[in-house]
Amino acid sequence: MPRETYAKWVSPSLDREMELLVFGERGAPVIVCPTSGARFYEWKDFKMVDSLAGKIDSGLIQLYCVDSVSLQSWYNDRIHPRERVWVHNRWEAYIKDELVPFIRNVNPNPFIITAGASFGAYLAVNFAFKHPEIVGKTVGISGSYSIKRLLDGYYDEESYFNDPVSYLKNIADESLLARIRRTEIALVTSDHDIGICRERTFDLSRVLGEKGIGHTIHEWGGNTGHDWPYWREMIGHYL
Repeated sequence: MPRETYAKWVSPSLDREMELLVFGERGAPVIVCPTSGARFYEWKDFKMVDSLAGKIDSGLIQLYCVDSVSLQSWYNDRIHPRERVWVHNRWEAYIKDELVPFIRNVNPNPFIITAGASFGAYLAVNFAFKHPEIVGKTVGISGSYSIKRLLDGYYDEESYFNDPVSYLKNIADESLLARIRRTEIALVTSDHDIGICRERTFDLSRVLGEKGIGHTIHEWGGNTGHDWPYWREMIGHYL
Protein backbone atom coordinates (compact mmCIF):
# COMPACT_ATOMS: atom_id res chain seq x y z
CA MET A 1 0.00 0.00 0.00
CA PRO A 2 1.40 3.46 -0.86
CA ARG A 3 2.32 5.85 1.92
CA GLU A 4 -0.86 7.48 3.28
CA THR A 5 -1.04 10.91 4.91
CA TYR A 6 -4.09 12.52 6.49
CA ALA A 7 -4.64 16.28 6.52
CA LYS A 8 -7.42 18.64 7.53
CA TRP A 9 -8.07 22.31 8.16
CA VAL A 10 -10.99 24.66 8.62
CA SER A 11 -11.68 26.02 5.17
CA PRO A 12 -12.21 29.79 4.97
CA SER A 13 -14.02 29.25 1.67
CA LEU A 14 -16.59 26.86 3.17
CA ASP A 15 -16.42 27.77 6.86
CA ARG A 16 -16.13 24.12 7.81
CA GLU A 17 -13.49 21.49 8.40
CA MET A 18 -12.30 19.78 5.24
CA GLU A 19 -10.36 16.51 5.28
CA LEU A 20 -8.24 14.70 2.72
CA LEU A 21 -5.95 11.73 2.23
CA VAL A 22 -2.68 11.93 0.33
CA PHE A 23 -1.16 8.81 -1.21
CA GLY A 24 2.46 8.82 -2.28
CA GLU A 25 5.35 11.21 -1.86
CA ARG A 26 6.07 12.62 -5.32
CA GLY A 27 4.97 12.63 -8.92
CA ALA A 28 2.24 14.52 -10.73
CA PRO A 29 -0.39 15.61 -8.17
CA VAL A 30 -3.83 14.13 -8.86
CA ILE A 31 -6.84 15.82 -7.27
CA VAL A 32 -9.34 12.98 -6.81
CA CYS A 33 -13.01 14.01 -6.67
CA PRO A 34 -15.48 11.62 -4.99
CA THR A 35 -18.82 10.39 -6.31
CA SER A 36 -22.09 12.01 -5.20
CA GLY A 37 -22.43 12.05 -1.43
CA ALA A 38 -19.14 10.23 -0.87
CA ARG A 39 -16.17 11.12 1.31
CA PHE A 40 -12.46 11.65 0.90
CA TYR A 41 -11.63 8.02 1.76
CA GLU A 42 -13.81 6.58 -1.03
CA TRP A 43 -10.97 5.71 -3.43
CA LYS A 44 -9.16 3.93 -0.60
CA ASP A 45 -12.24 1.95 0.44
CA PHE A 46 -13.07 0.89 -3.10
CA LYS A 47 -9.44 -0.05 -3.84
CA MET A 48 -8.84 2.51 -6.57
CA VAL A 49 -5.66 3.42 -4.70
CA ASP A 50 -4.61 -0.24 -4.80
CA SER A 51 -5.09 -0.24 -8.57
CA LEU A 52 -2.69 2.69 -8.85
CA ALA A 53 -0.18 1.49 -6.22
CA GLY A 54 2.55 0.74 -8.75
CA LYS A 55 2.42 4.21 -10.27
CA ILE A 56 2.22 5.87 -6.86
CA ASP A 57 5.11 3.88 -5.39
CA SER A 58 7.27 4.54 -8.45
CA GLY A 59 6.74 8.28 -8.07
CA LEU A 60 4.72 8.87 -11.23
CA ILE A 61 1.65 10.25 -9.45
CA GLN A 62 0.57 11.41 -6.01
CA LEU A 63 -3.13 11.29 -5.08
CA TYR A 64 -4.94 14.03 -3.15
CA CYS A 65 -8.32 12.51 -2.28
CA VAL A 66 -10.60 15.36 -1.24
CA ASP A 67 -14.02 15.71 0.31
CA SER A 68 -16.85 17.19 -1.72
CA VAL A 69 -19.91 19.04 -0.48
CA SER A 70 -22.35 17.62 -3.03
CA LEU A 71 -24.91 16.68 -0.38
CA GLN A 72 -24.93 20.31 0.71
CA SER A 73 -24.89 21.66 -2.85
CA TRP A 74 -26.16 19.87 -5.95
CA TYR A 75 -28.07 17.14 -4.08
CA ASN A 76 -29.55 19.38 -1.39
CA ASP A 77 -33.21 19.78 -2.29
CA ARG A 78 -33.90 21.62 0.98
CA ILE A 79 -32.35 24.81 -0.40
CA HIS A 80 -33.03 26.88 -3.51
CA PRO A 81 -31.08 25.81 -6.60
CA ARG A 82 -29.34 29.19 -6.63
CA GLU A 83 -27.89 28.33 -3.20
CA ARG A 84 -26.83 24.88 -4.41
CA VAL A 85 -24.74 26.51 -7.10
CA TRP A 86 -23.31 29.01 -4.59
CA VAL A 87 -22.18 26.22 -2.23
CA HIS A 88 -20.57 24.37 -5.13
CA ASN A 89 -18.70 27.52 -6.16
CA ARG A 90 -17.38 27.84 -2.61
CA TRP A 91 -16.11 24.24 -2.89
CA GLU A 92 -14.29 25.16 -6.09
CA ALA A 93 -12.79 28.15 -4.24
CA TYR A 94 -11.55 25.69 -1.59
CA ILE A 95 -9.87 23.60 -4.30
CA LYS A 96 -8.36 26.60 -6.11
CA ASP A 97 -7.39 28.86 -3.22
CA GLU A 98 -6.61 26.33 -0.49
CA LEU A 99 -5.90 22.85 -1.81
CA VAL A 100 -3.77 23.90 -4.77
CA PRO A 101 -1.46 26.07 -2.59
CA PHE A 102 -1.26 23.16 -0.12
CA ILE A 103 -0.16 20.89 -2.98
CA ARG A 104 2.39 23.44 -4.20
CA ASN A 105 3.90 23.58 -0.71
CA VAL A 106 4.52 19.84 -0.51
CA ASN A 107 5.07 18.82 -4.13
CA PRO A 108 7.25 20.74 -6.61
CA ASN A 109 5.76 18.97 -9.64
CA PRO A 110 3.77 21.68 -11.49
CA PHE A 111 1.60 19.31 -13.55
CA ILE A 112 -1.72 18.96 -11.72
CA ILE A 113 -4.30 16.38 -12.80
CA THR A 114 -7.96 16.14 -11.81
CA ALA A 115 -9.79 12.82 -11.89
CA GLY A 116 -13.05 11.24 -10.84
CA ALA A 117 -15.69 8.64 -11.61
CA SER A 118 -19.45 9.18 -11.92
CA PHE A 119 -20.30 12.52 -10.23
CA GLY A 120 -16.62 12.86 -9.39
CA ALA A 121 -15.93 12.94 -13.14
CA TYR A 122 -18.19 15.97 -13.46
CA LEU A 123 -16.43 17.72 -10.57
CA ALA A 124 -12.98 16.96 -11.98
CA VAL A 125 -13.68 17.88 -15.59
CA ASN A 126 -15.72 21.01 -14.81
CA PHE A 127 -12.95 22.35 -12.56
CA ALA A 128 -10.33 21.64 -15.23
CA PHE A 129 -12.22 23.54 -17.92
CA LYS A 130 -12.83 26.50 -15.63
CA HIS A 131 -9.21 26.60 -14.45
CA PRO A 132 -6.94 25.51 -17.32
CA GLU A 133 -4.21 27.70 -15.86
CA ILE A 134 -4.03 25.18 -13.00
CA VAL A 135 -4.93 21.80 -14.49
CA GLY A 136 -2.73 20.09 -17.08
CA LYS A 137 -4.80 16.93 -17.46
CA THR A 138 -8.26 15.71 -16.52
CA VAL A 139 -9.75 12.22 -16.49
CA GLY A 140 -13.51 11.69 -16.35
CA ILE A 141 -14.87 8.16 -16.05
CA SER A 142 -18.61 7.49 -16.44
CA GLY A 143 -19.49 11.13 -15.93
CA SER A 144 -22.52 13.26 -16.76
CA TYR A 145 -21.38 16.73 -17.76
CA SER A 146 -24.60 18.68 -17.36
CA ILE A 147 -26.17 19.70 -14.04
CA LYS A 148 -29.53 20.93 -15.34
CA ARG A 149 -31.31 17.86 -13.95
CA LEU A 150 -30.21 18.86 -10.43
CA LEU A 151 -31.67 22.38 -10.53
CA ASP A 152 -35.43 21.72 -10.60
CA GLY A 153 -35.87 23.81 -13.73
CA TYR A 154 -33.93 26.79 -12.35
CA TYR A 155 -31.09 28.12 -14.50
CA ASP A 156 -29.08 31.33 -14.17
CA GLU A 157 -25.65 32.59 -15.20
CA GLU A 158 -23.85 30.82 -12.36
CA SER A 159 -25.66 27.58 -13.25
CA TYR A 160 -24.65 28.01 -16.88
CA PHE A 161 -20.98 28.39 -15.97
CA ASN A 162 -21.09 25.04 -14.18
CA ASP A 163 -22.63 23.19 -17.13
CA PRO A 164 -19.73 22.21 -19.41
CA VAL A 165 -21.79 20.98 -22.36
CA SER A 166 -23.44 24.43 -22.37
CA TYR A 167 -20.68 26.94 -21.66
CA LEU A 168 -18.01 25.31 -23.82
CA LYS A 169 -20.18 25.76 -26.92
CA ASN A 170 -20.13 29.52 -26.55
CA ILE A 171 -16.54 30.29 -25.57
CA ALA A 172 -15.29 32.95 -27.98
CA ASP A 173 -12.21 34.03 -26.03
CA GLU A 174 -9.35 32.58 -28.08
CA SER A 175 -6.85 32.92 -25.24
CA LEU A 176 -9.11 30.84 -22.96
CA LEU A 177 -9.67 28.29 -25.72
CA ALA A 178 -5.92 28.07 -26.24
CA ARG A 179 -5.41 27.30 -22.54
CA ILE A 180 -8.11 24.63 -22.58
CA ARG A 181 -6.61 23.14 -25.75
CA ARG A 182 -3.35 22.61 -23.89
CA THR A 183 -5.14 20.43 -21.34
CA GLU A 184 -4.97 16.67 -21.77
CA ILE A 185 -8.56 15.42 -21.64
CA ALA A 186 -9.57 11.77 -21.31
CA LEU A 187 -13.27 10.87 -21.28
CA VAL A 188 -14.25 7.28 -20.54
CA THR A 189 -17.56 5.46 -20.83
CA SER A 190 -18.71 1.91 -21.58
CA ASP A 191 -21.32 -0.18 -23.33
CA HIS A 192 -23.30 -0.73 -20.11
CA ASP A 193 -22.69 2.64 -18.49
CA ILE A 194 -25.69 4.49 -17.02
CA GLY A 195 -27.57 5.97 -19.97
CA ILE A 196 -27.26 9.62 -19.00
CA CYS A 197 -23.54 9.27 -18.28
CA ARG A 198 -22.88 7.54 -21.59
CA GLU A 199 -24.94 10.13 -23.49
CA ARG A 200 -23.37 13.14 -21.77
CA THR A 201 -19.87 11.78 -22.35
CA PHE A 202 -20.52 11.69 -26.08
CA ASP A 203 -22.28 15.07 -25.92
CA LEU A 204 -19.21 16.61 -24.31
CA SER A 205 -16.92 14.95 -26.82
CA ARG A 206 -18.93 16.47 -29.69
CA VAL A 207 -18.76 19.94 -28.15
CA LEU A 208 -15.01 19.63 -27.63
CA GLY A 209 -14.59 18.55 -31.23
CA GLU A 210 -16.65 21.48 -32.50
CA LYS A 211 -14.42 23.90 -30.56
CA GLY A 212 -11.22 22.27 -31.81
CA ILE A 213 -10.29 21.05 -28.33
CA GLY A 214 -8.23 17.89 -28.54
CA HIS A 215 -9.27 15.00 -26.33
CA THR A 216 -9.59 11.25 -26.26
CA ILE A 217 -12.82 9.35 -25.74
CA HIS A 218 -12.74 5.71 -24.72
CA GLU A 219 -15.72 3.39 -24.87
CA TRP A 220 -15.15 0.10 -23.09
CA GLY A 221 -17.01 -2.96 -24.32
CA GLY A 222 -17.50 -6.42 -22.93
CA ASN A 223 -20.57 -5.58 -20.82
CA THR A 224 -18.65 -3.00 -18.82
CA GLY A 225 -20.91 -1.21 -16.33
CA HIS A 226 -21.09 1.77 -14.00
CA ASP A 227 -19.40 0.41 -10.89
CA TRP A 228 -16.13 0.19 -8.99
CA PRO A 229 -14.83 -3.14 -10.34
CA TYR A 230 -14.87 -1.63 -13.85
CA TRP A 231 -13.45 1.71 -12.75
CA ARG A 232 -10.59 -0.06 -10.93
CA GLU A 233 -9.67 -1.69 -14.20
CA MET A 234 -10.01 1.51 -16.19
CA ILE A 235 -8.18 3.99 -14.01
CA GLY A 236 -4.67 2.68 -14.53
CA HIS A 237 -4.97 3.23 -18.27
CA TYR A 238 -5.56 6.95 -17.98
CA LEU A 239 -3.58 8.11 -14.94
